Amino acid sequence: MMNSSAATLLADARYFSSNTLELFVRDSDGNYLTAQDNIIIDMARKVVERSVSKGMKLDSPSRVREFLWLKLAGYEHEVFGAIFLDTQHRVIEYSELFHGTLDSASVYPREVVKRALQLNAGAVIFTHNHPCGEPAPSDADRRITDRLKDALSLIEVRVLDHIVVGGSDSVSFAEQGYI
Repeated sequence: MMNSSAATLLADARYFSSNTLELFVRDSDGNYLTAQDNIIIDMARKVVERSVSKGMKLDSPSRVREFLWLKLAGYEHEVFGAIFLDTQHRVIEYSELFHGTLDSASVYPREVVKRALQLNAGAVIFTHNHPCGEPAPSDADRRITDRLKDALSLIEVRVLDHIVVGGSDSVSFAEQGYI
């Protein structure tokens, strides 16, 4: 049964002559309205959260990228987050740690270390978005990743990757040889 107190996405989708897919929501009165992008993105994030849940082993780079893209899509400001993992690389938690401005976010290694200790993490995958749509890592991105690696190595937490999401693309520090 659909929740009548809030607009919810329907499984119903219709094709129009322009071959675009349009989704509808049903409001509390039972009226069907065209779903706005932010509602679709919010619902997609909820679906993705179910697909990468606590205890799941992250063994597919494509699954990690899809998860991170959907988590960070639509933000108009930088968001720096982390997937905290146990020693077997199973998900403990995804956390959005820092929110910034259009082109930067302040990241504090001390706070990341505190969170890793609280969660008893054995490894971590960092991520952040570039709202401009260009996923190429900046020099500042590389420097903060190095600082985080150094800080976390003191408490024996491995940094497995740092994935920068921009537009519909992403760049992996591990694949680029930065980690």
